[in-house]
Amino acid sequence: MRTVEWHDGKVRLIDQRLLPAEFRVVELMDVEAVARAIREMVVRGAPAIGAAAGFGMALAARESPAHSRDGLLRDLEDAAAILRAARPTAVNLAWAVERVLRRVVEEQDPRRMREVALEEAQAIADEDVATNRRLGEIGAAVVPDGATILHHCNTGALATVDYGTALGVIRAAHEQGKRIHVLVDETRPRLQGARLTAWELQQLGIPFTLIVDNAAGHFMHTGQVDLVLVGADRIAANGDVANKIGTYKLAVVAKENGIPFYVCAPTSTVDLSLRAGTEIPIEERPPEEVTALTLMGRPAVPEGVAVANPAFDVTPHRYVTGIITERGIAYPPFHLTLPPLVKGGTR
Repeated sequence: MRTVEWHDGKVRLIDQRLLPAEFRVVELMDVEAVARAIREMVVRGAPAIGAAAGFGMALAARESPAHSRDGLLRDLEDAAAILRAARPTAVNLAWAVERVLRRVVEEQDPRRMREVALEEAQAIADEDVATNRRLGEIGAAVVPDGATILHHCNTGALATVDYGTALGVIRAAHEQGKRIHVLVDETRPRLQGARLTAWELQQLGIPFTLIVDNAAGHFMHTGQVDLVLVGADRIAANGDVANKIGTYKLAVVAKENGIPFYVCAPTSTVDLSLRAGTEIPIEERPPEEVTALTLMGRPAVPEGVAVANPAFDVTPHRYVTGIITERGIAYPPFHLTLPPLVKGGTR
């Protein structure tokens, strides 16, 4: 099944908090439940969050008691505000919400407004799958046969509606018959690499080795990494990239060791309204994500410690070799090469 889908008037999601120990599907019936699922990371990954938000708007349209166009628009604006506040960094969330709103305001009849809200949300989900497959095919060209690839966080089917971004590039290279091996870092504190990427690679039959986050520099310095592939939650107009915390460190070490560092993301993740990464809001996650760590069944963190837990960091564009999208690969200078790709076609 898809990570995010519409089923019998509900939004159906794979609960990613439980993987790999348990595969459970949840069904959501109102916009507040969708926002909560995004905030609590039942669903995660920028494209998957965007699709979930689009379907959340469709739910809001269906559940609104309004009989007039203006009343329905007011209810949808309220729903949009709830969804936008769920997580601030991933631009796909706001992008999907705005896309559904733009489509709805074109209509005059409330019945038709409800129909097009779902149509647009479904289009966002369907396009995401096609986009990721194109992105994977394009990105596979930068993966040499026999390459060892360092991968951070989770960017596969679970982070999208299906197929994946950076992991989609790895998947496409594997499907092309290239002999590849993936170094999967844990990605603390929520272990998206250890829990989710490792699980997906097992399903796909792609060879990989799990490493602790702090070992990545060792493997790069000792010549055991050929390229680094990561995803993105928001990309500024100058090519600065907000991604899962720890990405910046990997990019710096890759640059130091002459290793190509590619960001893989759909053009919907590029935010041309922001000039640089310093303008990207960085989400601060609850301290419990860090303090809940146990060792040999016992708490590993002293009680009452202060915790800083940013979910993302920003990698300056000077550390990025290229940005792989569904419309091609942007290379520096990104302020010149990104805008034509972003403006190249979709609504």
